[in-house]
Amino acid sequence: MKDDQDGLPLAETGNAMPDDRAPRRRSGLFRVLRRLPIVFVLIACGGILGLYFQPPLLRAFFGLTGLEPGAGTDTPIAVALARVAAQEEIAMVSEGDVVALGRIIPEGDVVTVALPFGAGDARIETLNAGVGDTVAEGDILATLDNRARFESAVASARAALDAQEASLVQTRADVEASRAEARAALERAEATAEAADAELDRATSLLERGVTTRAVFDAALARATEAQRDVASRRATLSRFETETGEGQPAILLADANVGVARAALAEAELNLAGAVVRAPISGTVLVVNVRPGERPGDEGIMDLGNTARMTVEAEVYQSMIGRVAIGDPVTITADAFPGSLSGTVSAIGLEIGRQTITSDDPAANTDARVVDVIVALDDAGSQMASRFTNLEVVARIDAGRMP
Repeated sequence: MKDDQDGLPLAETGNAMPDDRAPRRRSGLFRVLRRLPIVFVLIACGGILGLYFQPPLLRAFFGLTGLEPGAGTDTPIAVALARVAAQEEIAMVSEGDVVALGRIIPEGDVVTVALPFGAGDARIETLNAGVGDTVAEGDILATLDNRARFESAVASARAALDAQEASLVQTRADVEASRAEARAALERAEATAEAADAELDRATSLLERGVTTRAVFDAALARATEAQRDVASRRATLSRFETETGEGQPAILLADANVGVARAALAEAELNLAGAVVRAPISGTVLVVNVRPGERPGDEGIMDLGNTARMTVEAEVYQSMIGRVAIGDPVTITADAFPGSLSGTVSAIGLEIGRQTITSDDPAANTDARVVDVIVALDDAGSQMASRFTNLEVVARIDAGRMP
């Protein structure tokens, strides 16, 4: 029993020793973890200070190893900062010159030909022009598959107009015949009234001389009175015709209004038919065709047109240098796509400051600059060479202040 009792405390004593050391190990690990951020901060500060000040030992290390600060990147930090600064300062090539990125565009820019208004879900039936074709303003570029339906509507509207015009002619003839009949009836009534008045005068004279009876006189008076009333009635009937041609008659007015309605319906049908064909909005060259027959054009439109006979350059000049640019300044255009350079002059300067849209492939380029669009008109030789390079990115060097 004693051994057991002695063994029990010994076992308990042995189990207690590891439990006492565990908290000490955990507290030591926590102290190490708390110091790690301080170590990282010291390392970062040392790296930054070393890169900025480059102490003698660091310079000696780079000299022995042949390494260069930032040489491990495609664009070292110092070079990138220099490029950004150079771009923002417009990279003055020589005194008075302003350099800007630009793109070659036809005169008036590229025109995207879209579906006519109200075409709905119409699809392309035929294409009458392809890439490279030269078209004139108003030429039919494509027809839509709703053309047959609109042609039928035009034929129906034209037939309805013909029917209404024939009805107007018939109504005018009827009115003219009625007017002539009323005039003839009035003339007969007037003649009858004159005869009745003459007979009344004779009966009155005979009655005064006692030659005839009172009954004969009363009969003559009644006939004369009836004849006058008939004249008044015929005259009222004729008065309904306001003019010689009867144009003021309600029947003619109604028929004429029906003709106007039919003409309006025909005009609408012809307008719908005009929307079934796509015409060239400008004279120029087809640059790209975006659809094929049977397809419904999307947001990119049916095709793009441009007046490639006269090419221009849209250059984006930084707002800090636009004050030096004037209309008429000579411009030199260069690009890798063609040898040599092109010549032109500033023909227009934008009135609004906008965000830069033309950027170079340099990752250090400033893509959020504020620029003004400047249009450069190329000379004949340059325009001919640039006619095949719409939207090509170029470099424009403007000789600011030296107008030819």
